[in-house]
Parts: sequence; C-alpha cells; structure tokens
Amino acid sequence: MKPIGIFVHHQGRGHAERITALVRALPGPRPVTIFCARDDIFGPLPDTAQIRLIPSLFQASGDAVPPALNAVRVPDTLHCAPLGWPGIRTATAAITSWFAEADPALFVTDVSAELAQLARICSVPHVAVLQHGDRSDPGHMAAYEGAAGLLAPFHEDLAQPFWPDWMRARTFHAPGIGVPDAAPTREVARARLGIGAERLTLVLSGGGGSGAPLAPIAVGARSNPGARWVTLGRIAPEWHASEPPNLEHMGWVETAPDWIAAADLVISSAGNTTCHQVLRSGVPWIVIPEWRYFDEQREKGAALARAGAAHVLADWPSSAQAWMAALTASRETHDPAAQTRLVQDGADKLAGLWLHDLAERLWAPADAPTATPIPAQ
Repeated sequence: MKPIGIFVHHQGRGHAERITALVRALPGPRPVTIFCARDDIFGPLPDTAQIRLIPSLFQASGDAVPPALNAVRVPDTLHCAPLGWPGIRTATAAITSWFAEADPALFVTDVSAELAQLARICSVPHVAVLQHGDRSDPGHMAAYEGAAGLLAPFHEDLAQPFWPDWMRARTFHAPGIGVPDAAPTREVARARLGIGAERLTLVLSGGGGSGAPLAPIAVGARSNPGARWVTLGRIAPEWHASEPPNLEHMGWVETAPDWIAAADLVISSAGNTTCHQVLRSGVPWIVIPEWRYFDEQREKGAALARAGAAHVLADWPSSAQAWMAALTASRETHDPAAQTRLVQDGADKLAGLWLHDLAERLWAPADAPTATPIPAQ
C-alpha cells in the first residue's frame, strides 16, 4: 500500500488523540509517517507508523528576524507564514523530501492550511481535518477546495450553517473519534472514585490554553456551598481569588471519564476531546468557550447550543447571582438524548475505513473495479 503522511499540530491534546485513533484504525499494513513538533503526546501506535520530529511551525527559533522581513505583507491566502524563520524551512524540507521519496497516497493535515496547500502544490492529494470557527478566509478555503476529502471529528448536526454545499459533500463526519465508545455509568464511576451521594460539580480545563481562571470558579463554588466543586486540568491562578472549602483541584488525572460520569454538572470549554467525553456521558453541561484563533470555540459553542446539547455562556459568571442563574438554566434545559446522539460508536474504525477507501479510489487504475471517480463537487 502507498503510505500516508500526517501533520499533527502539537498544541493541546485533541489533535494527537484523534490521529492516534485514526492510525490505529487504518486497515491493512499501510505505512504511516507522522510529522509533529512533539513525539510524547501520542498513544500507542502500530508498528507500521513512525513519528518524525520537525520544528514548530508556530514558534520562532534561531536569531531575531530583521524588521524589514517582518514588514513584508502577508497575503490573504496564508496565516502563519513569517519570513526568516529557519525552523519553518527545516520542517517543510523534511515534509517535501518525504513527498519525493515516499510517493504517498495521501497527506492529512491536522491542522495547517499552509501545509494543506503545500501538499497540493507538490502534487500530493491531501485530506484536511475540519475545525469550527469562521474559516471563510481565502487561506482556509483554498485548503478545503484543494482537498481530496475533509474529515470532521464531530457530528453532522454540529456543522456550521455557512459551509457551502461542495464542502459538505466531500466531508466525512467521525463524531467521537479518539474517545472510547462506552462511558462508565454514574454508579460505577462514583464507586471507583470513592464518591458517595454528595452533589458534584466538575470543572474541566483542557491542555490547549493557559487554563481556566480561578477567580470565577471560586465565586461559583462559594455561591453553591451544597455541592463539592472539583477541577481537573490546568487552572490559571489569580491573586484576588478567595477559595472556599468546597473547592479542590486535582490537576491532570487519567480518570477524567470517571469524573465526568460521576458529576451532577460539568463546566468546561469547547475543546474537541472534552466535548465528546461530556456528550458521551450525557450529564448537565455548561460550556464557556475559550479564546481561539478564528473564534473556533465560540463557533463550537454556538453549534452545541443549536443542537440543544449544552447551556452555553459567553463568559465566566462574575457574581453569585449570575452563577445561580447559569446553574439553574443548565439543569432546566438538560437533554441527555440530545447529547449522546452526537457521538457515534465505532467512529475510529469508520474514519480509518473512509481514509483507506479514499486512498484506494484516488490511485486505482482506470480499469480497476474500485476506480470510482472522485466527484469534483
């Protein structure tokens, strides 16, 4: 089989988690080469897969860039394409050299609009992983228009309404890729964690940002003294945050699915893995999107709200009254069926089969039974 190459953004955990699941689900002994600035964020990979470390495309290295280079205009078709960064030259040289040597079937980008376009320029068919956000700019649209396929790691009902028909037509949805098919029951999860009958509010903070802000979380816990408040993940401290006795911080744990299933309420941002873990458990949920480029999490929050899957806030509540209103609304609007239907069993396997089939169809000889033309859309 012709090999598949994959670029994985090293920020946060979601990119690496879903690519690990996708590679493990690929049928047959297809070689895979993963290009990433980190090699410690992936789960176990098959023997057919290798990781090649490349410099970060998003963090400067080497000497300071001369001011004249920084002043050169960036075209609308590019986002992160600074001049004078040796790390970018090293990274793209590694990828394009591999294109020439490996003659790959596909190159998957999770995510980079620039590398998606680079693959197309190098005559390599590519698959772009879709993320939410206002990505109607020329750079993103060029990446999507030039793609042989688009992989959306979320349910079709969370698609954004302004996506054009041609974009939807070439998109494969894999809702829940990288997340286990079964969530623990509330009873089992509480037993494993040693939690009794107390009410539990769980605050989840992902790895893609600076952490959830401590001050508003402390206000929420203080305004809700009848519940135990627990945070998981990174929390951003604030000098003026006064923490009540019902608030505790667990940091990073391997038992996040148990904590989610055990909770009476989850409060989180709109990161991809977090969303699918909460959707799978079907617990009451408050979503507070974090700042991301292109309003990624705000658009994800809007999609969850349209689907009736979460109570979405624009920002962290700043008073006890605002917290009480949010907690009440999350309980009154909770619809577990609207949540669990947005996650699909076997998403990993289905995505692997789709990617394999796409590669086979793209490279099938004209007289082969699998030589179904890929529509131009």
